[in-house]
Amino acid sequence: MTRHFLSMFDFTPGEIVALVGRAKELRAGRGKPGAPAPLAGKTVALIFEKASTRTRVSFEVGVHELGGHPMFVSAKDSQLGRGEPIRDTARVLSRYVHLIMLRTFSQDTLIELARHGTVPVINGLSDLLHPCQVMSDLQTVAEQRGEPLDRWRYAWIGDGNNMANSWIEAAGQLKLDLRLACPPGYRPDEGILAEARRRGGKIRVVDRPADAIAGADVVNTDVWASMGQEAEAEKRRKAFAGFLVDDALLAAAAPGSIFLHCLPAHRGEEVSDAVIEGPHSRVWDQAENRLHMQKAIMEFLVR
Repeated sequence: MTRHFLSMFDFTPGEIVALVGRAKELRAGRGKPGAPAPLAGKTVALIFEKASTRTRVSFEVGVHELGGHPMFVSAKDSQLGRGEPIRDTARVLSRYVHLIMLRTFSQDTLIELARHGTVPVINGLSDLLHPCQVMSDLQTVAEQRGEPLDRWRYAWIGDGNNMANSWIEAAGQLKLDLRLACPPGYRPDEGILAEARRRGGKIRVVDRPADAIAGADVVNTDVWASMGQEAEAEKRRKAFAGFLVDDALLAAAAPGSIFLHCLPAHRGEEVSDAVIEGPHSRVWDQAENRLHMQKAIMEFLVR
């Protein structure tokens, strides 16, 4: 049976923990003799409907380092951009390539691609979820704070967006203590929240950042207006007034806490320059870990 990675719920808790360990090994062994090449002789289609820096570069480099051939496909320059049904694209690409990564708007597009294709599909980002990023974040927590991952208290400050939803899924799978501060009208997906709680996640959604960050070991945020939401930017700035993660807010977190941001960051909006450049910040390790974690995920899916 073909395995896909569209959501954190697609991996068991044991598989998530094992992938964190494997990504740490791949980071430590990068560039050393005897590196694994599970993609040797294989081609990976990297399809982008949304612009990207980290996702494109990390996947292209990762495929290359695993011995494979990365093939960048822009939706606007392919038949996808001219309205070809995703099920047709899935059937055709499955006869050409060995794995597909899609960065898209709708989660339904990913589900349709996986349903009709015969090769593994990876969610490189959708408007609903961003699981590769959160897997990389878990690796960063394991490296910077230690394991087991459920030892720590997690805080999310800001929009209940795709990143928040994937953190909620991670909390459900690993039974994490997660508190999210989101303004009314910008809460995370209720269905995902209910399912994660059913799976054992200790998850609270609050209105005030101070209530989420108190005693947190891992503090996470993201931009207030994501790609496609630029027209809402001014409305969102007003709604998120008081949600800036600065030194004063971070002081309420636990001693030794770390700060994460998936980037790109709007300094002075969701995070201050002092925090992102300060001693708590692990955003550069976090960004690097996209490469190692995605290599671990691809290795797992094609075995």
